[in-house]
Amino acid sequence: MTEEEVELKGSRKCPECGSSRLIRDYECAEVICMDCGYVVADKITDLGPEWRAFDDEQRSKRARVGAPLTYTIHDKGLSTMIDYHDRDTYGKDLSPAQRAQVYRLRKWQRRVRVSDATERNLAFALSELSKMSSSLSLPRNILETASVIYRKAVKKRLIRGRSIQGVTSAALYMSCRQCGIARTLDEIAGASGISKKEIGRSYRFMVKELDFFVPPSTSNYYVSRFANQLGLAGRVENVALRILQAASLMRLTSGRGPTGIAAAATYVASVLSGESRTQREIAEIANVTEVTIRNRYKELIERLEIDVKL
Repeated sequence: MTEEEVELKGSRKCPECGSSRLIRDYECAEVICMDCGYVVADKITDLGPEWRAFDDEQRSKRARVGAPLTYTIHDKGLSTMIDYHDRDTYGKDLSPAQRAQVYRLRKWQRRVRVSDATERNLAFALSELSKMSSSLSLPRNILETASVIYRKAVKKRLIRGRSIQGVTSAALYMSCRQCGIARTLDEIAGASGISKKEIGRSYRFMVKELDFFVPPSTSNYYVSRFANQLGLAGRVENVALRILQAASLMRLTSGRGPTGIAAAATYVASVLSGESRTQREIAEIANVTEVTIRNRYKELIERLEIDVKL
């Protein structure tokens, strides 16, 4: 039996007990109340495909739809493409005359996809976002969120007088902050090739004009990343997170850079767990100085009363 729990709001409630916890049972084509078992509706329509697939290859062959809607392409992936195989529907090679005709069609298809200057700038900006996201190894949802943010900036005409690279970098940084991915302004600047100062200026301007809530960057985001890059075990990461939690309760993280305090907590945890790494190794990974790690390290062991044997 295939069941999917859904939250039906508004008027879709159980008439017997008034609960909104309903289940769709597609095998019996019924909507059932989870609390009292009352059948709210029957003979519902199955919106799934009429075919079955047991692996990815069968699924791709039997599917009759195109790619999903995406904001990372200027036309949202809704336009068509003429491929470069120069073959007909039966797999036979085209004649020279047909090949020339298809070449002209392909050329005009590319031109039609980008019709005016606005679409051309949007296509360029989204391609820059894809390049930066790829170089920073960011997941797909970060790129989609950054593309939506950039589209909102274009809609409110915030791009005028600013460089496309600066606004795209600021949108990518804002997306990382919103989704809880640990990336610093220095890393974004390194991937985009423009200055950290310009990215920060564009970022502050966009946060103000778009009225976005961007959560503050916390040290917890960076601990997992540092532990993975240093090859530390999971227990070392757990110790570092507990150290940061205790430091946060004592307000030791207030006014401190998140990368520095996370690097110091990782250093303390590695020493306590017997998988010690040098301050220089952690400083190179965290992109901070050894002096910063040393100062945060001294604050942590003194205020938290941690007995560290080096």
